[in-house]
Amino acid sequence: MSGDARSRTLVPPAPHAPAAPERARTRILFAVLGALTVAAVVAFLVVDAQGSWDFVLAFRGRKLLALVLVAFAIAVSTVLFQTVTENRILTPSILGFDSLFVLIQTCLVFALGTAGLSALPPLVSFAGEVLLMVVLSTALFRWLFGGARRSLHLLILVGIVFGVLFRSVSALIQRLIDPNEFAVLQDRLFATFTSVPPDLLGISAAIIAATCVLLWRDRRSLDVLGLGRDMAIALGVDHRRLVLRLLVIVSLLVSVSTALVGPVTFFGLLVASLAHQLTGSHRHAVLLPAAVLLAVLALVGGQTVLEHVLDMGTVLSVLIEFLGGIVFLLLVMRGARR
Repeated sequence: MSGDARSRTLVPPAPHAPAAPERARTRILFAVLGALTVAAVVAFLVVDAQGSWDFVLAFRGRKLLALVLVAFAIAVSTVLFQTVTENRILTPSILGFDSLFVLIQTCLVFALGTAGLSALPPLVSFAGEVLLMVVLSTALFRWLFGGARRSLHLLILVGIVFGVLFRSVSALIQRLIDPNEFAVLQDRLFATFTSVPPDLLGISAAIIAATCVLLWRDRRSLDVLGLGRDMAIALGVDHRRLVLRLLVIVSLLVSVSTALVGPVTFFGLLVASLAHQLTGSHRHAVLLPAAVLLAVLALVGGQTVLEHVLDMGTVLSVLIEFLGGIVFLLLVMRGARR
């Protein structure tokens, strides 16, 4: 066999560009999602607005920015985690981030009390929580992927074990807390999208912007990674390094969203599943923006309806977790039938 023929045999063919009907369908989908998202944003800013527009727009604008940042962090981290684990029913919460957040809040209330916790600057609390979660998760990832090859299933199993450990320690400490302080702690453990300190928005936006740059650089490698470990290695992807980098990005995004609003378990699963169903694509250049738009639409639109249309005090996270739990059960049952 000649050298040219042998090289043509060994080099994998370049991925085909999306067909014209698929590109047209994607453009229509993004146009619809974009229009709905813009409508939700405008409604959030102007519906039932009273008083000075300067105050209303500034006040609601900060809340809107918080909702957008959390939507981006949760949607992107879930899609990336599902790509790494090659499983559509898993979310980063399986690694124990939510349980670690509960343990951190419990220890803070136990050590400082409600008065000391209120006096703690929000930026210090936020930075400490994010740093602790990222350091622990990075140490776990390096231990699992630093030496011999280890399975991602071991990572998930270790995350479940740590989650149980964190919840058990939290339950033990909560039994020692004063009942009045325990009531304050319970309020802090529920995700709320409307009481984010403005000082935290700038640093959160900077972190998320940095992750956008990294992910855009790796967008084609993400598509190859979705084909599986063996295929990704055969196509020249440094699987171990890419997976480790993505897991660190996931831990950073989850830490930021959890420190901002609290633990959210099923919201990422909800928007990631909808993004896969609506796009029908495995390309992350399509999946990630679709998931982000769906997340922003769900959070901003849901908060607008609850707060300004229905005038209800229901916490949006309760409804989102309920719907996300239903989606999780449907995915599990569909997988069992298969």
